[in-house]
Amino acid sequence: MTDSLIEQAAERLHRRSGPATPISPDLRVSFEFFPPATPAGSATLETSAATLAPFNPTFVSVTYGAGGSSQDRTFAALDQLTAIHDLPVAGHLTCVSASRETIDEVIDTYRDKGVSHIVALRGDAPAEVEGGPASGVHPSGYETAAELVAGVRNRADADEIDIFVAAYPEVHPKAVSASADMDNLKRKIDAGADRAITQFFFDADVYLRFLERARASGINAPIVPGIMPVTSFAGICRFSKACGTTVPTWMHELFTGLDDAPEIRELVAATVAAEQCKRLVEHGVGDFHFFTMNKPNLTAATCRILGVTPNTTATSQTKAS
Repeated sequence: MTDSLIEQAAERLHRRSGPATPISPDLRVSFEFFPPATPAGSATLETSAATLAPFNPTFVSVTYGAGGSSQDRTFAALDQLTAIHDLPVAGHLTCVSASRETIDEVIDTYRDKGVSHIVALRGDAPAEVEGGPASGVHPSGYETAAELVAGVRNRADADEIDIFVAAYPEVHPKAVSASADMDNLKRKIDAGADRAITQFFFDADVYLRFLERARASGINAPIVPGIMPVTSFAGICRFSKACGTTVPTWMHELFTGLDDAPEIRELVAATVAAEQCKRLVEHGVGDFHFFTMNKPNLTAATCRILGVTPNTTATSQTKAS
């Protein structure tokens, strides 16, 4: 990167909110991927996992479409990750539009593949049934994520499964209120979930206020912040609008005009994500879940800024595999 690019990036970063904070040791990270749909995407997933595996993630997760819409691709991605990189893997599981029998079969498949972490979600109904009876709930299925969690906990192998659920610092878009959304999270935890992972957010104070409300509501399980490094600002804005995440004004100022300056954009994005995490570290947060979008370099850079360094032994093993 040239001196000119560094100067431009530094000028933009002076606009950011809040001071820099010291790097803290012993942070734990996890990474989320989505299942590829093409051979090229499969190669990208392999590269992504190879890049991030040396950071010793507590687990990596693979998303799963509502009603099993990407089931085969999810299974293939799990095979790819566990076989090539020997990573601890979490499988996503959605219950909407699926029967309980089908969900049990998916869990059985996960267990056969050595998966002991499950991200239990209600999911969104496919477009063709959205707005139908019970919003697409299968007649013999689970209506809510809390029911899904309880179903997993009723399995004979339940003690061998670590269950994650979703949490929404800025409220789920379909929740009737913030209090109703918090009540729903408590039901999921009370049903047997071990911890929650939040939807992504960009204002650290939003998460901290949410965590305070959760504790006041009697939710004592770990709530891991979900971090979304900005791989595409236009894309982030669209996605944020759909899921109810606020994009602060200062972020618009930081990223405006960087579509044609990818080096500056990535430097700014990694620094913004790292400082967001550092702000949370100041308040005792030690775990972070990164939504990678199968673009690993930005997440890797963020981890390095945080002081999470790759394991050279793992790097050598990855290259040899």
